[in-house]
Amino acid sequence: MTQEAESWHRARLSIALLALDPVGLGGAVVRMRASPMRDAVLTELQAIPLPLKKMPPNISDEQLYGSIDLSATLSTSQIIVLKGFFYNSTAILLTMAERCPIALAAKLSLELDTTDKHCLIALDEGADPDEGCPPALADRLAFHISPQGRPTAPTPLVPAGTPALDPAGVSLGEDALEDLTQLAVQLGIDSLRAPLLASRAAKAHAALFGRSVAAFEDVEAAAALVLAPRATQLPQDEHDDTPDTPPPPEAEQDGEDNDTDTQQELPDGDMLIAAVKAALPPDILGSLVPAGTSRNAQGAGAGQKRKSNRRGRPLPSQPGRLDGANRIDLVATLRAAAPWQPIRREQRPDVSGLHIRSSDIRIKRFQERSDRLLIFVVDASGSAAVSRLGEAKGAIELLLAQAYATRDHVSLIAFRGTEAEVLLPPNKSLVQTKKRLAALPGGGGTPLASGLLEARAMVDAGRSKGLTPSVILITDGRANVALDGTPNRAQARTDATRCATALTATNVPSLVIDMSNRPQAGLKDLAKTLQGDYIALPRADAHKLSAAVSASLDAR
Repeated sequence: MTQEAESWHRARLSIALLALDPVGLGGAVVRMRASPMRDAVLTELQAIPLPLKKMPPNISDEQLYGSIDLSATLSTSQIIVLKGFFYNSTAILLTMAERCPIALAAKLSLELDTTDKHCLIALDEGADPDEGCPPALADRLAFHISPQGRPTAPTPLVPAGTPALDPAGVSLGEDALEDLTQLAVQLGIDSLRAPLLASRAAKAHAALFGRSVAAFEDVEAAAALVLAPRATQLPQDEHDDTPDTPPPPEAEQDGEDNDTDTQQELPDGDMLIAAVKAALPPDILGSLVPAGTSRNAQGAGAGQKRKSNRRGRPLPSQPGRLDGANRIDLVATLRAAAPWQPIRREQRPDVSGLHIRSSDIRIKRFQERSDRLLIFVVDASGSAAVSRLGEAKGAIELLLAQAYATRDHVSLIAFRGTEAEVLLPPNKSLVQTKKRLAALPGGGGTPLASGLLEARAMVDAGRSKGLTPSVILITDGRANVALDGTPNRAQARTDATRCATALTATNVPSLVIDMSNRPQAGLKDLAKTLQGDYIALPRADAHKLSAAVSASLDAR
């Protein structure tokens, strides 16, 4: 069987198991772009014995939990309740799961944990590895379906005439859950839900094949379907090629029974590991996180949609609907309904009081402003690093002194040697900033490209927190270290231009400050690439630098 055929076989088997136990298995993440292949998967998902209902990622609390129909209630003088999405048992089809807000992911996770009515199918259309279904949701769904290539002709999963049993009546071996847990540890899976879901999958697999007791092939299939997509490292073999050593005295006294038991357990564990390795595609093997390293839990799929983080002055209200997130403007609503009261009383003489329709509802609006983040990217290399860093420290301290009034955040990135380093994360505390700046080092090569690359990452991180970033690059322009850390002046210029182009794509305001003794033409070209301002300050002090930064940014 080819790799593509094997991936489609695993997808169909996962759907068949989900059809037997949709609530117990939680659901599945279907990571596929919109295509005929995904349509084929959605067609097979119709086998789930629950009504399949689509849920957009921007669904409101009113639609989720239900609410009072304000217009109908006011018109009939009786409370009219609208049923929410969670009212009936449903197979929830979450579209664009990579854009699911964190708040919605938390609500769905709570619903899956506290009720026994729903299963969730998360349609993940993420194009990049960092985009994906929120981890909180993916952790609660047993299967991760991502078949490759075109759909193959379906083959029978079970022999003809095999009656499917109820998974609740299938018993699992005593050591199966322990083996699955140990295998999850070897695969670098840090969630206890994974082996529990794998045990439910093993029972469903046994029920699919008409077995009342789960056999080893059921546990093997569950490990390949549930644990393999979650693996973050390859399991290490317990055996090595060293000559056999005599057992310790304690092992010799255990008797032949213990030796026999050990010899019977090891092949099963090795076979489970082999099954998981076979289920891992080559592209996943190449992207596994090595053991002992931390993983970045943030991404554009937990992504945060908030554009600003505080309210500004009020704006004129606008027509809208009460969805739990908006606030009603009562005065504007009454003002909109007032001219229509005589006509509405004639139409409904049996209803007393005000006649309010949904078209009268006005909601409040505010002019939201997000805090500004000033990202200083400072060249800390060479013999002149001490003077440049001293000027940068003074400028940052001056700007921080003004941050209490303007609510600006300041971050500092220094690049020297072979790479850049974030020495000061976004901060408004003057005391903490002075402590961090006091130990700022200097000297070494000039990895300008690495500094620009780190600035791009800081821009993305700042925007995800609702900040408006601006980049201030302070350098003499003498880049001599390439992005890979090798001393190569020509390659360093090429890498710096490429990283500047990537930073320009974020549409962030930028300012290039030339701190060399004479203005450098290369920095003028770099400023054009960044589509930012260029300021030559060969003898700048902290006050001049702060004034230049403020004047340039305020002009935007």
